[in-house]
Amino acid sequence: MIAPVTWLYVPGDRPERFAKAAASGADVVIIDLEDAVAPAGKDAARANAVAYLRGREAAAEPRIHVRVNDVATDRGRADLAAVGELADAVRLPKVESAAALDGLPGAAPLYALLESAAGIVEARAVAAHPRVAGVALGEQDLAAELSITDESAVNHLRLQVVLAAAAAGLPPVPMSVHPDVKDEDGLLASCRAGRALGLFGRTAIHPRQLPVIRRAFRPGEEERARAAEIVQAAEAAERAGAGAVALPDGRFVDAPIVAKARRVLDLARRLAD
Repeated sequence: MIAPVTWLYVPGDRPERFAKAAASGADVVIIDLEDAVAPAGKDAARANAVAYLRGREAAAEPRIHVRVNDVATDRGRADLAAVGELADAVRLPKVESAAALDGLPGAAPLYALLESAAGIVEARAVAAHPRVAGVALGEQDLAAELSITDESAVNHLRLQVVLAAAAAGLPPVPMSVHPDVKDEDGLLASCRAGRALGLFGRTAIHPRQLPVIRRAFRPGEEERARAAEIVQAAEAAERAGAGAVALPDGRFVDAPIVAKARRVLDLARRLAD
């Protein structure tokens, strides 16, 4: 299964937006009980999430994740106990060690958000934890903690998490939110830069960002043509009983390159206008 491209946050204290978010076209909707909700509204937000999850149809699209509060706190543990059997996955903020994930209740897969220096240092152990279905970066918190202002430094951190996820056999790491919902050019450029680093897909805070994210991660015409050429050569080699795949220009490609080409074509079909 191709990993999600678009992930849309919706505040847990705005239940009137849940259905709209689900109809937005996002691959995953994330009901947020953490940063998007003021302390006074957190109990109501949890109740809203539980009511929505209990009321939705079985196997409904899109997938619904819930970002709970820090499970090192009583509130976070109560969040997890409430939604851990209902959500398609639970996103855990501020994960700093694999040990923190041991014994957590609920059957839902866990997505670990690495938002601190300690979390980055422990990225490989966290990604390898048996309950973890994916990892992501909390870039704004991380940059603030480390006083980072240089994009190359952020890229270094991103690559560490990309490597940790790949080594653990997890899906590609999605990009963090682009906070300026009106800056579509900046969002597009940032997505394309992230894609070049091995990041895939992006979380959004407004539905207007979704088409831009899809456009950024949709393979271009040249990339699609190259992938089609590789797949056609692989299929011809298979029909001929040949072990090696030779392209028309004389270059040979191996199985991982063919597999990537097939993923490119699948993604292009999925994100076609």
